[in-house]
Amino acid sequence: MVNRTMSKKARALLSLLRARKLKFAAAESCTGGLLMATLTEIPGSSDVVDRGFVTYSNAAKQKMLGVPARTLAKFGAVSRQTALAMAKGALSRSDADIAASITGIAGPGGGTKQKPVGLVHIAVAASRARLIHRECRFGDIGRARVREKSVLEALALVRTLAGKPRGK
Repeated sequence: MVNRTMSKKARALLSLLRARKLKFAAAESCTGGLLMATLTEIPGSSDVVDRGFVTYSNAAKQKMLGVPARTLAKFGAVSRQTALAMAKGALSRSDADIAASITGIAGPGGGTKQKPVGLVHIAVAASRARLIHRECRFGDIGRARVREKSVLEALALVRTLAGKPRGK
């Protein structure tokens, strides 16, 4: 469910993307499309939003986004490397100028000591090989909260990269 804070941040991002004449795409795993739902809930978002990929399984990450099998085998689905590959894949498989990815463990199960519940990797890729990544450790705060916080972080990272002059 999209809350007021998410909606407000999404509106601000859409305005920035619109002003910069940038198209957006997303690749989501643990958020299951919540980032795109947050953006597309806003009327007029279609002039900025290009497409979204919900790639919950490793097979989907490989087939839809081109995430290398060796990356998934070596680092796992919840990793910096996979998040970056997902973002680059969404960028290259869309008409977008900037793309975000989210992969993590929303819980309540699935966590390990090395990769606990609440661990989320978010990446943003833009033209000219610009990439940023953030590792978030939200903790075991509940599945819905992990997903919401992940979307808020993704919106912030996209805003950061979109606000930088092109070529920087």
